[in-house]
Amino acid sequence: MIRIKARLSVQTLFILLIFNLMTSCSNRQTGSSDFRADMEMPGTGSEIPDDDSPSESILFVSPRNPHPGEAFRIFATGGREVLTAKIIVKGPSGNIGPDGKSESEDELPFWKMEEFKGGTGGKYEVVLNSGKKGLCKLDFFVSEGRTSAAGTNGIWKTLRGWDAGTETLYAAWINALFHGCDESASWGSLHEVTQNRERNFLYNYLSQGEDDPEGKNKVIMQPDCADDPFFLRAYFSWKLGLPFGYHLCDRGYVGHCPKAGQWTTNETATAKTGLVVAFNNFLRRVMNDVHSGTARTALNNDNSDYYPVGLTRKDLRPGVVYADPYGHTLTLVGWVSQTNDHPGMLLAVDAQPDGTVGIKRFWKGNFLFNTSGVVGEPGFKAFRPIIKETRALRLMKNKELTASTGFSAFSMQQKGMRSDVFYHTIDRLINPEPLDPETALLDQINALHEQLLVRVHSVDNGEAYFKSHPGAVIPMPGSANGIFLAGGQWEDFSTPNRDLRLLIAMDAVLGFPDQVLRFPEDFRISSFSSPEQEKKKLQKFLDRKVSSLSVSYTRSDGSSQELTLKDILRRSTAFEMAYNPNDGAEIRWGAPEKSAERSTCRRQAPARQHETMLSVRKWFVNRMHPPT
Repeated sequence: MIRIKARLSVQTLFILLIFNLMTSCSNRQTGSSDFRADMEMPGTGSEIPDDDSPSESILFVSPRNPHPGEAFRIFATGGREVLTAKIIVKGPSGNIGPDGKSESEDELPFWKMEEFKGGTGGKYEVVLNSGKKGLCKLDFFVSEGRTSAAGTNGIWKTLRGWDAGTETLYAAWINALFHGCDESASWGSLHEVTQNRERNFLYNYLSQGEDDPEGKNKVIMQPDCADDPFFLRAYFSWKLGLPFGYHLCDRGYVGHCPKAGQWTTNETATAKTGLVVAFNNFLRRVMNDVHSGTARTALNNDNSDYYPVGLTRKDLRPGVVYADPYGHTLTLVGWVSQTNDHPGMLLAVDAQPDGTVGIKRFWKGNFLFNTSGVVGEPGFKAFRPIIKETRALRLMKNKELTASTGFSAFSMQQKGMRSDVFYHTIDRLINPEPLDPETALLDQINALHEQLLVRVHSVDNGEAYFKSHPGAVIPMPGSANGIFLAGGQWEDFSTPNRDLRLLIAMDAVLGFPDQVLRFPEDFRISSFSSPEQEKKKLQKFLDRKVSSLSVSYTRSDGSSQELTLKDILRRSTAFEMAYNPNDGAEIRWGAPEKSAERSTCRRQAPARQHETMLSVRKWFVNRMHPPT
């Protein structure tokens, strides 16, 4: 694995020690005079060498100020050495052993977490030891005192700016929040994830009961896809006293990228309410101001909330955002390494208009990419770090974001990139070794199957609405842009964006045998076979597998209808007109006219809406999204 290297300024280290939130040092330096000579810590205060030495290590305690008798968790992240390092906690009464609860991640960013039983009040010391070497040290206090992240005027007070250490911790937090999840994982809201203490190492970090599911004063987060990355970033920033901001953006148009305007931060926004209420109100403001164009500003825009990163494993870390050309955004949460038994995966989380949150894997069916005839510039982008200067907050410029600083480096690699080159580049990062063709095809079939299972719930949501509102008709926008972008009930229950992705996914599965023929070097093909022979074998395998997998939906009369993937692929053209919630479930699943399956359908979209759908169908036929 590639390891992140970082340079921390003396000022940054000083701030970290003042607030006792976390401390960091490389295995070549102590980073602070607080380290004692009798601890045999190597080196003193020199910069991290610019070589292949391990990443700096970071220790973090949660909650920030544990109370006597309250359990606390120690989180360590950095280079691979943290996985085998020992976390040693010493309290006023001596060493404290972990209570057995531990978790770790052996992919970048490497981290481990252990829980300890709360002790008596006083000063505690945590040391991260690798063999006889001390990698890092942290002091914290156990007391009855409470702390507040609220500022005098702003939503919260900025304690320090972003640096390489906090970016690494942010990536590790995102990864831990969704650790072990696959595409079957989904939640009703984002706060449902953060209210899970086992997942969220910032759970009640401020000791305000802010993440208690049963609490009366708790964080509420129900973002859509554009808001989701900002909510995650704001939540982390709020907890640690880091700066957070966003720009008001226009939506741009073809040939003109969205432009960033007024900048709002946690310091410039004001609040006269309590800590958690103020944060919730601020999130609602973010939700109102952020939209799909925010993530598609020009790649070289120094004043944007995001900046583009290189297509490398090191730079595509958890927390990096993917902005597709048509308004959808996803946040990377982790990598799953390729093995002899299964292909690798790059996983992300996204939010839907109804507030649900789910895991998606990288492939053509989920990550759309196109640089021609679209509004703005899409691709993988990281949040632009905000630093704290003497009296103000400032966004870092592109030229400052280099590999030597420890951030994901600014890169124009994705500028004007062809779609086939983009997908091939990411596929090779996910699977650096040649793939077994059948295993790779099976992986794509399973991904398509997962998309269909998710769609079952989307259609069911629409059906539930009409059962409780008999005779209702949901208004449909009169233009292609409106159909893909409109809000309200149309956004809640229609599926044009999802169905376009579904059609692209179907094409990817059906076209996989030809892909092996075009790129035989990407696959393990027997010396006794040829790409042409392999294509024929894959077509037979494809037919068998899509016949064995199925989904079931509920028809209008309450009966269940099973469809194999082969059935769905055969009726794929019907999905070009299947997104309107005013149509019954049978129509939305492509049941042929006058068929027994469709005979139970009791609802159909008005004729005028049907005419509009016919005029918009060309976008689905061409597998393109209208410019938005």
